[in-house]
Amino acid sequence: MATYTLLTAFIHGSMITSESSHVDSIDPVVGMPLEVKNLAMGPLRPFHVAMTTDSDPYSRWQSRIMYYWYKAMKAQPDGSAEMGGFTRVLHTGKPDGLIDEIPTFVVDPLPPGVDRGYIVLNRPWAFVQWLKNAKIEEDYILMAEPDHVYIRPLPNLSRGDNPAAFPFFYITPTQHEKIIRKFYPEEKGPVSNIDPIGNSPVIIKKSMLEKIAPTWMNVSIKMKEDEETDKAFGWVLEMYAYAVASALHGVQHILRKDFMIQPPWDLKLGNSYIIHFTYGCDYSMKGELTYGKIGEWRFDKRSYLSGPPPRNLTLPPPGVPESVVTLVKMVNEASANIPGWDDGR
Repeated sequence: MATYTLLTAFIHGSMITSESSHVDSIDPVVGMPLEVKNLAMGPLRPFHVAMTTDSDPYSRWQSRIMYYWYKAMKAQPDGSAEMGGFTRVLHTGKPDGLIDEIPTFVVDPLPPGVDRGYIVLNRPWAFVQWLKNAKIEEDYILMAEPDHVYIRPLPNLSRGDNPAAFPFFYITPTQHEKIIRKFYPEEKGPVSNIDPIGNSPVIIKKSMLEKIAPTWMNVSIKMKEDEETDKAFGWVLEMYAYAVASALHGVQHILRKDFMIQPPWDLKLGNSYIIHFTYGCDYSMKGELTYGKIGEWRFDKRSYLSGPPPRNLTLPPPGVPESVVTLVKMVNEASANIPGWDDGR
């Protein structure tokens, strides 16, 4: 099988790295360096949105909401002209019931047993296949996920050769130096070269991602095979793998905290572009957060593992933050306007 041969070559071959030097003038904690800030915007730089996913009911309803709001923001009169095409990269090896609704490119999953029950490990392998086999007109890629809701049109936030990424507070490479050194040798530089990011959301040059993706896949699989690393990183292992793979190629990202917000911790929309609804939102009827305890009112995507949430979800009680209220209203608008919502396709 050609796919397996390619995968085996990546897994058992040498880890792909770059000889390009580290850009010492860029501190990923500071974010956008002065010389990058001063770059002229220049011509439009459209990016292609790529959302990797499987086809279970839980992923399907989130994907439908995500695509609905992508289209809505792109269609706004003042929408970003840099929002380009969209592809759902489906890593199941076969099409599903959404291929007529969402532009979809089907790729193979990892061979049986390789992901060890960690389905996210399919993400870098999906990108390797998609980048190799698909015709992508745009020169930039936005790596996205089903639980992203666009709240305003998104421009290309990358600058020069520096991709743009969201900094995650729980990705802390310097606190795991012993483990990180298994995959990022000392000759590559300090562990602080590794950005506190995952692969999504990231806006990056397609040519750059084509180089990083095989390394990202290699590192992900090697991390999963290492018991100490697997235990330490858990469900964010693949995020660490992308951060390490980027650093191995000498790539550092501009950190954009305005890329997205994450309710219930982020209270206001501010100037952000995306709502990431990964955390459960639990509140008393007085509008008090009861995180860790099921609230009298709640919205948690994990409550809908086997099918989509019902249309017209009850809005939060008074006092609940703007971010949560907006999220529920946007879920309701999408579900009200997507045909065949209740059957989940």
